[in-house]
Formats: sequence, C-alpha cells, structure tokens
Amino acid sequence: MKWFLSKIQDDFRGGKINLEKTQRLLEKLDIRCSYIHVKRIFKDNDRLKQGRITIEEFRAIYRILTHREEIVEIFNAYSENRKILLENNLVQFLTQEQYTTEMSKTIAFEIIQKYEPIEEVRKARQMSFEGFTRYMDSRECQLFKNECRKVYQDMTHPLNDYFISSSHNTYLVSDQLVGPSDLWGYVSALVKGCRCLEIDCWDGAQNEPVVYHGYTLTSKLLFKTVIQAIHKYAFMTSDYPVVLSLENHCSPAQQEIMADNLQTTFGESLLSDMLADFPDTLPSPEALKFKVLVKNKKIGTLKETHERKGSDKRGKVEEWEEEVADLEEEEEEEEKFKESEIFESVLGDNQDKETGVKKLSGVTLFKKKKTRKLKIALALSDLVIYTKAEKFKSFQHSRLYQQFNENNSIGETQARKLSKLRAHEFIFHTRKFITRIYPKATRADSSNFNPQEFWNIGCQMVALNFQTPGLPMDLQNGKFLDNGGSGYILKPHFLRESESYFNPSDIKDSMPITLTIRLISGIQLPLTHSSSNKGDTLVIIEVFGVPNDQMKQQTRVIKKNAFSPRWNETFTFIIHVPELALIRFVVESQGLIAGNEFLGQYTLPLLCMNKGYRRVPLFSRMGESLEPASLFVYVWYVR
Repeated sequence: MKWFLSKIQDDFRGGKINLEKTQRLLEKLDIRCSYIHVKRIFKDNDRLKQGRITIEEFRAIYRILTHREEIVEIFNAYSENRKILLENNLVQFLTQEQYTTEMSKTIAFEIIQKYEPIEEVRKARQMSFEGFTRYMDSRECQLFKNECRKVYQDMTHPLNDYFISSSHNTYLVSDQLVGPSDLWGYVSALVKGCRCLEIDCWDGAQNEPVVYHGYTLTSKLLFKTVIQAIHKYAFMTSDYPVVLSLENHCSPAQQEIMADNLQTTFGESLLSDMLADFPDTLPSPEALKFKVLVKNKKIGTLKETHERKGSDKRGKVEEWEEEVADLEEEEEEEEKFKESEIFESVLGDNQDKETGVKKLSGVTLFKKKKTRKLKIALALSDLVIYTKAEKFKSFQHSRLYQQFNENNSIGETQARKLSKLRAHEFIFHTRKFITRIYPKATRADSSNFNPQEFWNIGCQMVALNFQTPGLPMDLQNGKFLDNGGSGYILKPHFLRESESYFNPSDIKDSMPITLTIRLISGIQLPLTHSSSNKGDTLVIIEVFGVPNDQMKQQTRVIKKNAFSPRWNETFTFIIHVPELALIRFVVESQGLIAGNEFLGQYTLPLLCMNKGYRRVPLFSRMGESLEPASLFVYVWYVR
C-alpha cells in the first residue's frame, strides 16, 4: 500500500483527477488498459458523477483492472502467506505450471528483477502480487513460443524444401476489376514478411512499362516506381530472398527497359548468374540472403546465360513457342475472368500412345493442339536464373522433362482436382519443383481460397490476395509467424523426403498429439458498435490441418461482460499431423438477429504453442493488434 501511494500521491496534490489523467497514471504504473473499458470503470467509480475522482476511487479502479480473480487464485496456490512469493515458490510455479525445465532458478531471479515494482521486495528476491500480475501480463507469458520469434530452422536446404510467403496481384489494394493499384500493396506485403510478389507488366506511354491488372479499369503504376519501393522495403522484415513473379505482357523494347530498371535499382542484390556452388540444384535461402530473384519465361540454358554475361544484349530478341490446348487452362494472364475445365492434368497419363487421344470412362476427348509464339528480350530472359516460369502440363511430363530451376503456376481449381485425384504424385512433384498456386480468375472481388489444402501437399508458394482480410489471411499470417516471421518455413520431413508415402487424406502411422486447452477468461475484450460496453461473448477454437484434424469447439456465451468474462471450460483435440496444424481462437459477440459479430482472433502453428498459463493476444479482421484485449488459457499437450 505504501509503495502504491508513493507512486500516485503527487498526481493528486491538486485534488481530484479526470479520465485522461487516470488513463495516463495507469500507464505510468505499467498497467495496459483499453480506454473504452477504463471509461466505463471510471464512470462506475465516480461517486459524485462530476467527471473527477479521488485517490481512493482511483485505487478501486486500479484493483478492478489488476486484481483478476483467476490470477489471485494461481498466486495464492504458490504463496505461503498469500502476500509474497519467495524465489523458490516462483521456481516451483515455473517448473510445475509453465514447463520451464532448464535454469529455472536463474529465470526466476530475472523475472523478479524485471517485473517486481516494489524495491524492498525485489531486493529480497521475492515477488509481490503486483509483480506477479505484471509478469503474467507480459510477452513472456504469451501463447507463442519465444524460440519461434527468431529464425531457428535449418536454412541451408534447397528453396523447394520451404513454404514461401507469397502474394497474388500484389499491386491491388481492393478488387480485381476497378480498384486502385497502389505501392502500398507491395510495401505492406513486404512488411508482413511476404517473399514472393507478383508484378503484372504492360507497355506504357513514353517507353515506360506500367503495372496494372490488364484489360480492367484498375489504375496504373510505373514499373520503375514499383521496383524502387520493393528495393526500399525488400529486406526490412526478412534477410531471405525476394522473388519477383513477373506477369510479362510487354513488347521486347519495354522488356529491355524492365531489365535495365531491375539492374539499376537492385544492383548487386539482383541475382543474374548461377551461384558457383549451385550449378544444377536450387540454392538455399541462406545462400540467397539479401538477393532478388526474377521469375519469368527464359530462353536457353543457365550455361548459355553464364557465357553471355557482360555481352551487349540490346535489340536481341528470341521467340518462345509453347503449346496451348483448347481443353487446357490458359496461361494465368489470359484467363482473368473465366476458368476453363482442365482435362490433361486430371487425366494424366490415360492416353492412347498411337493416337495421342485422351480417354475418360469410355469417353474419348480429341485435343486440338495449337501453338503460340511470344517475343522475349534476351536482356530480361538472362535475369531469370533459378525461377524459370514453365507451363504445367502433367506430372508425367514434369517427371521426364522438367529442369530443376523450372517452376509451375497452377490455378486453384486445377490444383484442387489434382490434389484430390493424384495427391501422391502432387507431393512427389512439390518435393522437386517450386509450385505456385494462385486464386481462380472468377474471384473478381479479390476473395481468397483456404491455403491449408495446398500446404498439406507441399506447395511452396500459395499466393493469396494480401489486401483481403478473413480466414485465409488469418491462416497465412498465423503460419508465417513461425521461424522469426522470415517468410520461409522448412516443410515437414514427410513432404521433403523421397521415401515418404504421406497422403493428407489417408494418414497412416501417425504419432498424434493430444492437445488440451482450458479457456479460463477474457481480458478487456473489444466491444462491438452495438454492445454499449457490455457484450455477450463466446470463443471458438478451431484446428486447421489435414482433413482428419479439422475441427472446432466453442464455449458457452457469457452475458453482458466483455471486460472479464470467465468460462473455465476445457477442450481436447486429437491431432494426427501436428507439423501441419494451425490453431485459431476466434472471439465473437452473440447476435440473435443479425448473427454473431467478430471481435478478434489469433492463429498460430500448434508446434509454436507454449504450455502452461498463457495469454492469447487478439487481432482485428484487418490484422491489427487489439492489445490489451486477450484470452487467458492453460495449455497442455503430449505426444
């Protein structure tokens, strides 16, 4: 009490204080609080209703905010006199409840030094309830493991062994038809750790290539301005390579300008030749640190590119000829608003060898072949090294002919069919070749598909519309929290090793994890526009992973309490493939007429979850932090 008064009495020398001063004083005391909740508590404790409170009324507000019953119960369970935790009591709590097995005595001492606000208690190597509540509210007690906040995975595997954070039509910040193109699309994606950006390039006026969604009314950006913005932010969040996926519709003359822009802007960062140690295998993210890779069509071999290095390529144009089948899906850039049925890849190798005719359930499909020729400037082609864009034909074709540096882009509809009909072959393909999945063209509103189904089969680049909030982007942001938010996550061994027979829809020989989550309470939950400070709150816990692991459970509704709802409900999940599992917490306010209203969510990989008493931070639909709004849980899992 003496400590508390010494901290606040100066602020009351002039008499009572108002709401703004109350908020500032709470912050000075290291109490994180939501203004909207403080405002309600202030109003409830302002006895004379004059908008000003006494020192005693402030103390009551402080206690409401800090003396949460569930924390008091834990403190009392380990404190011998219900007033102080001795250092040994704290060690006991850390080992028994927080699963801190190593150096727990050292850690306990550090916690006391860091969080105990009362000097004499701190010097005695003890902890008061004030210190304990500050520790329990700290980042150290968050659900997400501290070890996963830094790059901890082996980054020396080839690129195809990683999931890579990827965006689709990165330049759009709204819909696909009439919305604005904006540099912010690139900047915000890079800041979120995205490592593969899409740039749709077209001929522009004054010999300046432009970036926009072709054949639509979306606005235009200069290619060189886009490249300059990418250069500025490329390695702000992650040191690992950035891939520029070019949708190239430019004439050879403007392709040369693009090549010149890329070289001038990125300089030594632009990968324009093979790395000496990787002549015939994909390099690792470690070997490509701070490098920018161009993904585009390429003429000739890497050896030929190497031999041309330093030569004058101005005016040199090559023709690229490719087969287009009427029944095949057209290239991504040509199918902006419709998706054709895809037969070749789905039917795979069911073909009459003499006639070249496909068969399906007794039906014969005649495939009319035609080719088209594209002109490619050698200057741009030679900037493509390890990420050559190659049209996907079939798994058999890839097995026989695809080169190690050739990548495929497959539309979500075709990819979904293949994943259902030929999962094993698809996984075999993604073990060897970087595969990018992109949203179908009919998603004119920039909506997204669920990326989990394609991570389950090892697809490295699952490209989403980063500008569109919702479940798919929650999963994307949650997955790539791992490995220091570097945008590269090492795939599980069963999606990398050739002897594995993994099939996400038919799990054999799994070592399941039993996950138990006790959802204890909510802390200063966000309020809806209609809830007038008191919401009817509930929590949904969802598992995303292989089909067998997908499930959700929910709590009961706590009426008229968004400040400190207590659920104390326990949920158990059996998870067969924990390496692919994501856990999502969703908080909603019950609405009986218009349906439930989303309040906040948090998604993270199962294997990045701490055990013990943990705080779950909440994020808005747009991905912004809603601190101090959070959930308080107890987590336990065993394999």
